[in-house]
Amino acid sequence: MAKVDVLDWDKKKVGSVDLNPEVFEQPVNKALLHSVVKWQLASRRRGTHKAKNKSEVSGGGKKPFKQKGTGSARQGSSRSPLMAGGGVVFPPTPRDYQYTMPKKQKQVALRSALSYLAGAGKLVVVDSMTSEGKTKALAANLQTLGATKSVLIDGAENAGFKRAARNLPKFRYYGVEGLNVYDLLKYDMAIISKNSLEGIEARCGIGADKPAKKAKTAAKKSTKSSKKQEA
Repeated sequence: MAKVDVLDWDKKKVGSVDLNPEVFEQPVNKALLHSVVKWQLASRRRGTHKAKNKSEVSGGGKKPFKQKGTGSARQGSSRSPLMAGGGVVFPPTPRDYQYTMPKKQKQVALRSALSYLAGAGKLVVVDSMTSEGKTKALAANLQTLGATKSVLIDGAENAGFKRAARNLPKFRYYGVEGLNVYDLLKYDMAIISKNSLEGIEARCGIGADKPAKKAKTAAKKSTKSSKKQEA
């Protein structure tokens, strides 16, 4: 289990914390990271592209020119795809680009991305994320930490900190619920608060299914004991 320093916004050590190896010391699966990033970007597409086909173009009630004597190929309608201003043969139409991806694959990809950042020294743990909502002050603090392009993860969104961070184009601030693979890989560094570690583990599927497993085990034991008593 790796132990990392917990810093304040003046880059001074104020403590240390153990990082769960099940989240921050996993193999980096590049193929899975690619798949999840592709899925995220596909889900963000609006899919509002549209062009008109022959039946949707206006006009075309009259034959554009006479059948013979022009030297050109015969045409029956100005809406034909062969005519300027006519319809498109196979036009793009509005569609939804979203598709589903298994939850466990997304959790493994999150663990893989976090492990990559931790192994590369691009993961910083800070004591807390609080702010009065002043962008200039937050920018100075980030510069002190040496962050130029980072994603900031907190245990829960802080309204003042969110207001201060939203005007910084090279930074993204989320609560644990906003943690995603694309931003972890897009930005040069991940800055996480100490109180977000438990939530990050839950998002990565670590310890989330233990209560359910315990309940199932208890139910099985009670069933077996009741059967023995009946026998």
